[in-house]
Amino acid sequence: MPLVRVEIIKGKSAEYKKILLDCIHEGLLESIGIADWDKFQRIIEIDRADFEAPLEKTDQFMIIEITMFQGRTKEQKKALIETVTKKLGERLGIVPTDIFIVIHEPPNENWGLGGGQRE
Repeated sequence: MPLVRVEIIKGKSAEYKKILLDCIHEGLLESIGIADWDKFQRIIEIDRADFEAPLEKTDQFMIIEITMFQGRTKEQKKALIETVTKKLGERLGIVPTDIFIVIHEPPNENWGLGGGQRE
C-alpha cells in the first residue's frame, strides 16, 4: 500500500498530472510488484514563489515521497527510483536532476488501516 505524494510547481495541465501519476504507478507496479488497484496518490501544487529550490532547477522540479510498508530490498527501491525517473523523462521530458524521490518505510505499528493497527 504505497502512499504517493508529489509536490510540483503550479500551472501544469490535467493531462500532464495524469501522466505524472501514471509514470509513478507504473514504476511501483514494475519494480516492487504492487497490485494495479493499489493506487493512493496525490499531487500538491505550490506557487513558484513558495517553492524554493536551487537556481538550476526548472519549473518541472518535483519532490516525490513514497510511503510504504517495510520489507522491500535495496535493489527493489533502486529499481523503483530508476524506473520512475526514466518514465518521467521519456513521457514528460523531465530531466533526472529535476526529480527528487524519497522513500519512507514507517514501522508496521505506525500504520492504521480500517480502524486497526497493522501488525
